[in-house]
Amino acid sequence: MLAYEVRGLTKVYQDNIVANNNLSFDIQCGEFFGLLGPNGAGKTTLVRQLMGLSEPSSGQIKLFGELLTGSTIDRIPWYVSYIPQRLGAVADLTADEALRVTGTLRGMDYNRAVKQAAELIDEFQLGYLGKRRIGQMSGGEQRLVALCMGLMASRPIMILDEPTNDLDPSYRKQVWEKLKEINQTRNTTIILVTHNVLEAEKVLQRVGIINKGEIQAMGTVGALKAQIDQRVRIDVRLKAESRDYVSLAFLRDLKDIEARTLSSQEVLLLVPRSAIQQVVDQVISNVGLMYVEDLKIVTPTLEDVYLQLGGGEKLERGA
Repeated sequence: MLAYEVRGLTKVYQDNIVANNNLSFDIQCGEFFGLLGPNGAGKTTLVRQLMGLSEPSSGQIKLFGELLTGSTIDRIPWYVSYIPQRLGAVADLTADEALRVTGTLRGMDYNRAVKQAAELIDEFQLGYLGKRRIGQMSGGEQRLVALCMGLMASRPIMILDEPTNDLDPSYRKQVWEKLKEINQTRNTTIILVTHNVLEAEKVLQRVGIINKGEIQAMGTVGALKAQIDQRVRIDVRLKAESRDYVSLAFLRDLKDIEARTLSSQEVLLLVPRSAIQQVVDQVISNVGLMYVEDLKIVTPTLEDVYLQLGGGEKLERGA
């Protein structure tokens, strides 16, 4: 069964600004799906339409087979838990209060809401927040409270907007592990909206890459990588003292090689698999082994997929 069916979805704002242009795709029940793209790509507009918060200019959305219209969008909160980036609506509440209110609004009886709120606060070690208001919390603390709110009174679908921004590495790891757990044990459909591609690659089953309001590529992570798998990436970093003696101009003459200069001492090469040895030999011959700080041969990543299939704008790297 399909969780979401999107057909011909278009959203045009005033002054003919096209935020989403004729989007069509499905999201399977129980799938960990990623919607990737840079800021301004149209991700937020799409999510607002999936949540019934913005009406499409044309096209349609079905949720569990039911067409979303003016008379059916009020059912969305019973199926979908949305975890936003900002918590302005509950800024004056404590974490415990926000969780209890969320639970009761979602139909939990008060005692059950109190119990689950306490369990989540304990699981994510948020007890130290005490009576501090959400509006006074750091960005990372607010992210964790938002996640806990999303977990109250579990829903079959969770939509998360940049859930690990502002979190330190240990908390990021805990969040990803929790999301994988509920996806696998409860068959929860998870829709992850992000531009942090390196973290997302570790958990996603299928990916949609959106840029300039259009779907640029969609498929499993493996299938998308296979589309560019005829090339590998060679990362070359030179020693600091090389700048006075070494030129990378020779790279322009290498056939079928795409070179991207990252700095005066770093270059990224996209190389056909058949030419790996030749290129490595050329680099060492022209640069000199004594000036090579590091040389790595890397198989395609999800970021490479985005760079080649998604319009060329670089996504943000994880911290």
